[in-house]
Amino acid sequence: MKKLSARRRHPLAAVVVLLLALAATGGLYAAFAPAGKAQADETAQSLAIDEGKKLYTVGCASCHGTGGQGTTDGPSLVGVGSAAVDFQVGTGRMPAQQPGAQVPKKKVIYTQAEIDQLAAYVASLGAGPITPTDKQVDPAGADVAKGGELFRNNCAQCHNFTGKGGALTKGKYAPDLEGVSPKHIYEAMQTGPQSMPSFPDTTMPEQEKKDIIAYIQTVNGSDTASPGGLSLGGLGPVSEGLFAWIFGLGALVATAVWVAAHTAKAKKS
Repeated sequence: MKKLSARRRHPLAAVVVLLLALAATGGLYAAFAPAGKAQADETAQSLAIDEGKKLYTVGCASCHGTGGQGTTDGPSLVGVGSAAVDFQVGTGRMPAQQPGAQVPKKKVIYTQAEIDQLAAYVASLGAGPITPTDKQVDPAGADVAKGGELFRNNCAQCHNFTGKGGALTKGKYAPDLEGVSPKHIYEAMQTGPQSMPSFPDTTMPEQEKKDIIAYIQTVNGSDTASPGGLSLGGLGPVSEGLFAWIFGLGALVATAVWVAAHTAKAKKS
C-alpha cells in the first residue's frame, strides 16, 4: 500500500509546495515590512521632535513660552506649522536680535538639520502649513506670463512690479525678493509672515504659486535685459519720468544760467 501511495503522488507536488512556501514568505513580508518601516519613520520623527524641543528651549522659549503658547515678547506658535519655522529660521529672521516694527533678514545661525528639528517640534504643537517639497517649489515648466499677472494682482502693491520691495506704514516694509529661494517664497505665500497676507492652497493653488516663483526668477534673472538701461527700481514710467524732470530740467537750468552769464560778460567787454 505504501508503494502504491508513493506512485500516485503527482510529479508537480513538490513544485506546488515550494510555490506555496514562497507565497507564504512573501505574505509575511508584505504583512510585517510596512509596519516595520512605519515604526522606523515614527521613531525618527519622535527623535526629531525631542531634539527640536531641546533647541527650542534654548533659543525660542524665552520669547514664545516653554510650550509655544506665546508671551508678551513673542506670539503663540501653536498651529503655525513647520513651514513658518522653516521660513523664519531659514532666513535668519528668527531668533530675533531685538524687538522692532519688523524683523529683518540676517545670517542664519542654525543648520538645515536643526531647522528641520525645530520645525518638527513646533508642528507637533498644532496642525499648520507643512514645509513644501522640492517638487512643489520647482518652477520648471511654470507659466511665467500667468505668474506675472498673479503677481501684479496680488503682490506688486507692496513688493513692486519686479519684486524689488517697498516701504509700508509704521516702519514696516516689503522685502526685496531678488535672490530669495523658491522654497522661502512658497513658504511666505503659505504662512503670510509679518505684514504679508497668507495665500493657502484653497486661495492660491500650488500651480499658481509656482507660476509666481517662475515670474520672480525671470524678471530678476541675469538674462533679463532692461530696455531703458537702468532699471531704477523697476517702478516704470513714474521713476523714469521723475529722473527726467530732476536731471533733465536741472541740466536745462544750468545751461541757461551758463549762457546768461557768458552773454553778460560779452556785453561788458
